[in-house]
Amino acid sequence: MILQSISLRDFRSYDAAGFEFSPDVNIICGDNGRGKTNLLESIWILTGIRSWRAAKKAELVRWDSPKALLKANVETRGRSHELQLELPAAGRSQIWVNGVKKQRQLELSEYLRCVLFSPEDLYLIKGPASGRREFLDSAISQIRPRYGDLLARYEKLLESKSRLLKQEDPRPSVQLIEAFDDQLAQIGALLLGYRAKFCRGLGEECGKLHEAISGGKETLTLRYKTVSTVTDPFAPSNIIEGQLRDHLERHRMAEIQSGSCLSGLHKDDVELDINGRPARAFASQGQTRSAALALKFAQRELFFRDTGEYPVLLLDDVLSELDAPRQAFVASHTMGGQSIITCCEERQEFQNSHLILL
Repeated sequence: MILQSISLRDFRSYDAAGFEFSPDVNIICGDNGRGKTNLLESIWILTGIRSWRAAKKAELVRWDSPKALLKANVETRGRSHELQLELPAAGRSQIWVNGVKKQRQLELSEYLRCVLFSPEDLYLIKGPASGRREFLDSAISQIRPRYGDLLARYEKLLESKSRLLKQEDPRPSVQLIEAFDDQLAQIGALLLGYRAKFCRGLGEECGKLHEAISGGKETLTLRYKTVSTVTDPFAPSNIIEGQLRDHLERHRMAEIQSGSCLSGLHKDDVELDINGRPARAFASQGQTRSAALALKFAQRELFFRDTGEYPVLLLDDVLSELDAPRQAFVASHTMGGQSIITCCEERQEFQNSHLILL
């Protein structure tokens, strides 16, 4: 999977710009404020996944412009494709692939997949569970666009149920809350199945990569944590659906009394242990960086498993956050696919790379 070129119009700080990329390592070099991260963000958005930086789509559009336009040429499974994404400051995005209009932005992930590693990802290990859930959701949505559709439906149901629970006059009825819970359990069972399978593969790859980073001195294990009534996350979806429904029923009266959604898949987490101890509580700064690297490069390997092609690897100014051994690990593991790396100065680790100066 290769990003050959991209052109931007009225996106973030860019009024009009175009870039061409090597199929190997690309270094985007420039001072702070030159638009390096904006360029990576434009590439990421063309996977169909929402930005990790913008709370609202309007933030992506250049000031005083009605819309932004992104175009890219990519090569996937030996075939070339043209992707086009129109982002209005207000309203619905428009997507075209090879001149054919598409209905869903997630359809772009069939043609372009990326793994992004940014400084914020160093908080994946010790930060709140919401960051790890977001990591799971964006990764699985690229591999399985249906997951993204299910997740959107689940979030809308959860939002509607939350509004209903907050309603004071009249108070929501048990029967109405039960109707929402039935739908949440049905969709949640499917989401949980996707998450559990992805985490199983992620754990396998994470363990091998972390062992390599630590020189065989440390063992990293990963497990998916969901609600207590689910005894086997790999069970058939109808069994999981019943267990989720049971969980929601147990919490129903407490939710009505508190006026909020207290528990469910939106509280799930990914637990990581290093040498048998919870990484979130006990990992050192170096171990935290190693575990974050292992997570991202494990994601890259799972994408390769799925299609036989490496996704585009986006590294946003992370090398300066890593010590020499971990920088060497990153440099050695960018081989085999395309990488686009931002930094403030040229890197000796990538002497034969394609340099883009901003």
